[in-house]
Amino acid sequence: VDRRTPLDRIASIKGLEYSELLNSVEQIVYSGTRLDIDYFIKDQIDEDVIEDIYDYFMNAESDDLDLAEKELSQDMEVERDDIRLVRIKFLSEVGN
Repeated sequence: VDRRTPLDRIASIKGLEYSELLNSVEQIVYSGTRLDIDYFIKDQIDEDVIEDIYDYFMNAESDDLDLAEKELSQDMEVERDDIRLVRIKFLSEVGN
């Protein structure tokens, strides 16, 4: 991540599925480590979608992914992994 390597490339190098890598990144952030993955998020997700997801987590009562996916998918077409990425960014910036 420090070398700004795309996360899907890191997963491939490590022999992991992309979702497995996201699980690991989430655990790192939940343990209190701050990660800057903006470089990857901005390449993968439209800026307006990033903003909407981030705003959702700013106002949500929990960071539950299933609830976020259900709520956000009503208003826009968004993939679960995109929500996970922005939630990781949110937790890293606001939670730590």
